[in-house]
Amino acid sequence: MTERNEAHFISASGLVKIYQVAGLEVVALQGLDLEAARGEMLALVGPSGSGKSTLLSALGGLDRPSAGRLEIDGQNLLKLSPHALTTYRCEQVGFLWQQTARNLLPYLTARENVELLMTLAGRGWRERRAWTNELLDAVSMAEYAKQTPQQLSGGQQQRISIACALANKPKILLADEPTGEVDWPTAHMILELVRELRARYGLTIVLVTHDPRVAEQADRVIAIRDGRTSAETVRTNDQRPTTNESEGTMDGDRS
Repeated sequence: MTERNEAHFISASGLVKIYQVAGLEVVALQGLDLEAARGEMLALVGPSGSGKSTLLSALGGLDRPSAGRLEIDGQNLLKLSPHALTTYRCEQVGFLWQQTARNLLPYLTARENVELLMTLAGRGWRERRAWTNELLDAVSMAEYAKQTPQQLSGGQQQRISIACALANKPKILLADEPTGEVDWPTAHMILELVRELRARYGLTIVLVTHDPRVAEQADRVIAIRDGRTSAETVRTNDQRPTTNESEGTMDGDRS
């Protein structure tokens, strides 16, 4: 039985991910280390191809690392069976993507989109209706429950997408550029909502972003370069960021 580390909800050590592309090996993660506390909001930043999305896929159980250790809430994802990994992905993880087309089905109403995952999980009608009502109210979209995505603005679509991501009552919310397709005022509103829901439902949040304004809203910012963590910025209580960078290494890898 795996011993649960209460100090770290997420604990990754020496993560390696190697892809086979056209007969060649592509190393996406090169010994990456990462830790996050329960209830923390963590932002991952770095250039395209640095390994951010690969890490997010590993955290969500969408892709299994080639080597290393990855524990989330006491579960070593590298040792889970395919069935157990699917169960973890469906029951403990919420996903929020940049493109609303990946979050919402265009021919379903807002309510039907939120209820869909619960229906697939075999939840009863009363449970589905009660939880959907709560989520729509939590994202201030109850009055738009009967609207389809094309009848909603970009910000409204992303609010419904957040409700969908929480439909399975996840412990961890993974967001890949969640504000990439909206203007900054709308993005700021969405981030405030995400922080509010984190406190309300006890979520641990990991988001990928290229926007420094988005990253500034997180408790910690982890910079990833060449498949490794290269710098960490912690936001203190007085909102002044403190940055720690590796010293004595050519590639910026943390010691």
